[in-house]
Amino acid sequence: MKALSYPEPAWSAGAAELPYLPVACGMATVDLATVRNALTGLVPFVRLIGPEFLEHEEGRALLRQPDREELHNHVGGPHAGVLFSLAETASGAVVIGAFMDQLPIATPLAVSADIRYLKLARGEVTAEALLSRPAADVRAELADGGRPEFDVAVTIRRADGEMVAEMTVRWTLRPND
Repeated sequence: MKALSYPEPAWSAGAAELPYLPVACGMATVDLATVRNALTGLVPFVRLIGPEFLEHEEGRALLRQPDREELHNHVGGPHAGVLFSLAETASGAVVIGAFMDQLPIATPLAVSADIRYLKLARGEVTAEALLSRPAADVRAELADGGRPEFDVAVTIRRADGEMVAEMTVRWTLRPND
């Protein structure tokens, strides 16, 4: 099997050693490379499946899973577990991007996930993830001492644009006290 290589993340020791993140209007400015490096540095499994991080803006992420034979199922497409993992990783990219400035005080955790496989996937696929509620509302709930929960909706599409799966991941920000 071909080894995957990723650049070393700028930080990999976890939230305790986060670099300075510029803050504007109470939100961290986080670029695509920072989100990619955070996920590949903190979540080794992400390096195993090897998604490509294509786009990121607060509340949205787009990832692509290259077509790799070792990740195929019995009918020659991406295994259902790969589709699930790609969608969960895309949702994590949204969460890290939206709440990286909160990592020193809270840990993001997936609470639940629901996936529906709609059509056969073949070749490379993309996953687009969208935050279900304004990030400012989640931050405010955390600041008020709560443990906010929120959904990230993900659609997975083939290269021809056909949707092959949809997933909703419920996340929480657990205070680090």
